[in-house]
Amino acid sequence: MFKKDQQQQRDLFESERNFRLLVEGVADYALYMLDPNGLVTSWNVGGQRIKGYTPTEIIGQHFSRFYTEVDRTSGKPLRALRIAREQGRYEEEGWRVRKDGTFFWASVVIDPICEDGKLVSFAKITRDITERRAAQLKLDQMHQQLAESQKLDALGQLTGGVAHDFNNLLMIISGSLHTLKKAVGDDPRCQRALSAIEGATKRGASLTSQLLTFARRQSVNPQAVDVAERIDAVREVLDTAAGGAVALQFDVAKGVWPVMVDVAEFETALVNLVINARDAMTGGGVITISARNDAPGGKADTGGHVAISVADTGTGIAPDILSKIFDPFFTTKPIGKGTGLGLSQVHGFAHQAGGTVKVASELGKGTRITILLPRKETADTAEDANAAEAAGSGTVLLVEDNPDVASVSAGLLEQLGYTVRRVADAEAALREIELDGIDLVFSDIVMPGKMDGLSLARHLKAIKPRLPILLASGYSDAALNVHGDFPILRKPYEIHELSQAIAKLPR
Repeated sequence: MFKKDQQQQRDLFESERNFRLLVEGVADYALYMLDPNGLVTSWNVGGQRIKGYTPTEIIGQHFSRFYTEVDRTSGKPLRALRIAREQGRYEEEGWRVRKDGTFFWASVVIDPICEDGKLVSFAKITRDITERRAAQLKLDQMHQQLAESQKLDALGQLTGGVAHDFNNLLMIISGSLHTLKKAVGDDPRCQRALSAIEGATKRGASLTSQLLTFARRQSVNPQAVDVAERIDAVREVLDTAAGGAVALQFDVAKGVWPVMVDVAEFETALVNLVINARDAMTGGGVITISARNDAPGGKADTGGHVAISVADTGTGIAPDILSKIFDPFFTTKPIGKGTGLGLSQVHGFAHQAGGTVKVASELGKGTRITILLPRKETADTAEDANAAEAAGSGTVLLVEDNPDVASVSAGLLEQLGYTVRRVADAEAALREIELDGIDLVFSDIVMPGKMDGLSLARHLKAIKPRLPILLASGYSDAALNVHGDFPILRKPYEIHELSQAIAKLPR
């Protein structure tokens, strides 16, 4: 019996020794004990590796030194021991402090140790999960970016479908106006009514264009733009974007050169810059929009750029953030307050137009973002636009599936002097082309069937490279793939715009 007791004691001693060696040898976890008051009573190699203290430095010290100053002030260490004692376990993740003052993200578990119902100590386990947390945050950010992208894409598809149908309706109205103007003569009442309809139609077209721009579904269609005129045209939109707490000022120099840009993208860039400036001034301030010529070496005869700037009196941009502001999805705004795509659109627009963007910012004094766009050597003159209704001749193959739009478009072409053949889809257009006698193809991009207008245009270009082709669209994802291969006339268009577009076609 005595030998049996000795053997049990030796087995117990060996078991405790093995367990102690196991605990002390674990390097990935800080495993240690606290007395009921929170003083450290044991320490393992994992605690030394993670927190930096040797056993002699930390045993007998209060475990609160592992917490941040803010957590110690709020009483978090003692609260953790109380919860562990009352609920039988305490578990959390949070910032902890190493001996050298650096921070790490910790997973913490505290278990109370009781004997005969009395608390004798606490067992504490701490693991450094900083890298895992960083990976999770990055994954969460990627998921958020994907969700934002999918939301924008869904918005674009919905907006684009509505805009396509709405622009067809506007096309019917605006196209019919030209015929009505000639029919009513000089009756002032009729002329006033037609002018009101024309104004409402243009306003509707402008609103649709803005919707497509914000949904990023506008096709790129560069044209000569009078900078001063375009800035003046969007003043109302810019005032709305700036908000009531911000004063909007304009400083547009005389004789600013024209530039070759997509009008909708140009206006969107201005709006995005104003919104970005507004958000940098939470307490209000001043936004100044300016435009001036930037001639190389002061010579204004050739070359040069037009500098369009938006300056604010806000907080400025920190140097470590400055290099990231044009990155897609990068934003310093709270979740739900911004997509991080506004300035990336500005950057993309400027470079697509052959220009660049410059940023000057000083903390506490504000930011100036300048778009530099290449000067267009010759602007489209007023005579070009007014001569748009010059008489035409030849046969136009009109490819349009909407019968009302086709009727209006055919009427405009006939008024310009063209003979019109109408078909409703690409397949019928190919059959008509085989009959010869077609001098020009004017096709909508969005059409039913296996082949849309862009595919039809590319097929015709391959088999009849000298045949002039003009495309029309109120909205289409396919238009994004044109890449300048074919001119695009945006719906709704007026008779002078149609004639002007035809006159510019290569023959």
